[in-house]
Amino acid sequence: MFSTRRIRIFDTTLRDGEQAPGIDLTVEQKVRIARQLQRLGVDVIEAGFPASSEGEFIATKKILEEVGDSVEVTGLARANKNDIDKGIEAGLSSIHVFIATSDIHLKYKLKLTREQVLDRIYESVRYAKSHGLVVEYSPEDATRTDEDFLIQAVKTAVEAGADRVNIPDTVGTMYPFKFYDLIKKVVNATSGRIVSVHCHNDFGLATANSLAGVQAGARQVHVTVNGIGERAGNASLEEVVMALKKLMDYEVGVKTWLLYDTSRLVSELSGVPVPYFKAIVGENAFGHEAGIHVHGVIENPLTYEPMSPEEVGNFRRLALGKHSGIHGLRKILEEDGIHLDDEKLKAVLQEVKRMADTGKKITAEDAKRIASKYLNT
Repeated sequence: MFSTRRIRIFDTTLRDGEQAPGIDLTVEQKVRIARQLQRLGVDVIEAGFPASSEGEFIATKKILEEVGDSVEVTGLARANKNDIDKGIEAGLSSIHVFIATSDIHLKYKLKLTREQVLDRIYESVRYAKSHGLVVEYSPEDATRTDEDFLIQAVKTAVEAGADRVNIPDTVGTMYPFKFYDLIKKVVNATSGRIVSVHCHNDFGLATANSLAGVQAGARQVHVTVNGIGERAGNASLEEVVMALKKLMDYEVGVKTWLLYDTSRLVSELSGVPVPYFKAIVGENAFGHEAGIHVHGVIENPLTYEPMSPEEVGNFRRLALGKHSGIHGLRKILEEDGIHLDDEKLKAVLQEVKRMADTGKKITAEDAKRIASKYLNT
């Protein structure tokens, strides 16, 4: 029986994340990231879109060979036999089938009627199930789809045998309260199937919407490392995982102490830097300069940190600047073996602040150099 407190993490870094302009990973790079995701402990790795190119087909096949024994590996497929056959040819036993359901997509992209889309959903899901595949169905642009038709599409996929139903907020137009209400209705329409959510970050709400979806009954979340993806990106794996664990008391299989290393690997291979202020894995996520904060953190880190940096594999960084206090300066100097009395520390602090007031970024080396003048006085 699937625990209602256990949330599955479906990682789409290698599919939706790589769809971002400027990110083109080699087969070898995709395999390296897949191995790291396996170590991290995600539940599903979406390896790619096998029908989209020969490289994607080869990468999907290689990833399956490398990690498929210990983690579910899936691939994206449009709702047609050719795409599904390509996934089967790659060796997949799990497939993520999608077709859009919003009127704007039906009119301008698919040029299909609603009835034709329902037929495609049923036929493609049945075809995949007839080949023994685990099937997750996504109604693309679900959150801009007429609600009654969305529920009809979801029920059609379930009747055809879909194992999971994913609700994508394809262009990030949801907000948490509205998304909660929608996912509640979907959960009630899926006859006990696992409902998944896939949120984009166009309004900066991907993580918040994902959590709202879980609160409404979704039991799987689509994420990418560092939140990479098309336009403003996807829900961030590290943010979703830590919020589920620390704020909502859900169980996740992810080894959180590997989050920082995973973030850095994806950044290195994708060429996309991690924002300085990025939650959980950013360089400043556990950074402190203000004297009041540093004093508190030295006495007890929980005063200004909602989690320990070690829990996510990150590091605490005490910085020096015009807001610094004597406690932080003492800590930084003593870590380098420099011990000064309070009067000398105050003198060093004043020089540090004067330098910072000019706009200079103060390093520990600067502080050591200033402090050295006071060592023998």
